[in-house]
Amino acid sequence: MRSGAGFDAGAGLGAGGGGGARTDSAAGTSAEPRRAPAHPQGARRVLVIVPAWNEAAGLAAVLKELRTAVPWADVLVVDDGSTDFTAATARTAGAMVARLPYNLGVGGAMRTGYRYALDHGYDAAVQVDADGQHDPAYVPALLAALDTADLAVGARFAGVGDYRVRGPRRWTMRLLSLVLSALAGTRLTDSTSGFRACNADLIAFFARWYPAEYLGDTVESMVGALRRGYHVCQVPVAMRPRAAGAPSQSAGRALVYLARTGLVLLLALTRRVPAPTRADLPRMPRTPGAHR
Repeated sequence: MRSGAGFDAGAGLGAGGGGGARTDSAAGTSAEPRRAPAHPQGARRVLVIVPAWNEAAGLAAVLKELRTAVPWADVLVVDDGSTDFTAATARTAGAMVARLPYNLGVGGAMRTGYRYALDHGYDAAVQVDADGQHDPAYVPALLAALDTADLAVGARFAGVGDYRVRGPRRWTMRLLSLVLSALAGTRLTDSTSGFRACNADLIAFFARWYPAEYLGDTVESMVGALRRGYHVCQVPVAMRPRAAGAPSQSAGRALVYLARTGLVLLLALTRRVPAPTRADLPRMPRTPGAHR
């Protein structure tokens, strides 16, 4: 995919390594990332992808927490066509920045991040939202789960924290949990969570195919991975209120959310996934000594 994104590697959030990369707005994926220190448990190279749309108000705090929680990881903020100072805030905080020319949604922003991770040989990628709801302290637990899984999802309804939903949203979550758990052969309670980590094999898969439609970045991407033979697990996490900005969904739209989610699930289960199965994909080269 040629995203058309402009990359500004800046200083990077990793505590060690060489200088920043050049900006190349034409190629979109040719910037060289600053190398962070190795994972404390091995040589795994990790890219944290932060999709952000007009999140300047709370982004600096999120990046500061990431620097504390995973100082050995590289951080790429994908500015999804923001009209505020999101990109400048990310650069000031020392993150690499990819600027999309217009808003593509979380799916388009994440596919840009996965393509960058693929082109630069990362062993794992983690999605952390820019609104402060995802606690970076759980990132090491998500990465540890990749020792036995291809995709680890941070689950809000797995016994940690006090996150609750009611009414139609609760019914939706239960429906998704029932269907996705059956498909995965293991309990999955939070298929709409965007707090997730994946290994190099899924980076290659998502770089080639990642839905950009409504709920495609969460529900359909997980269904697609499961249908192609990847192993998905969940990690209990506690979610927090948004640090800034407005939520994308409101209580008044709960019934519409239920109907649309059902349609997304039906399409995800039936329509063709235009990507090879896991068995058909070449095994991604890994850094020597890296964890799976």
